[in-house]
Amino acid sequence: MTYSLQFLPEVEDDVINNYTWYKAKSRALGEDFLRIFYSSAYDIARSPLLYRKVYKEFRRCLIRRFPYAIYFV
Repeated sequence: MTYSLQFLPEVEDDVINNYTWYKAKSRALGEDFLRIFYSSAYDIARSPLLYRKVYKEFRRCLIRRFPYAIYFV
């Protein structure tokens, strides 16, 4: 079963800002950030229960290679 995943507008803004920042450092780095972020989001939608709860019903997925996490319910 695949779950639907919806991002708050603030999250979308953060992703765009982070992509822009990494792209300014290196185009490939910006592309890697987006690829890894959306790959992690896909993994969450496929298997959300694989991620442990960190506070009440909130779960966390750490983003590989970048100092970010996706928190979700």
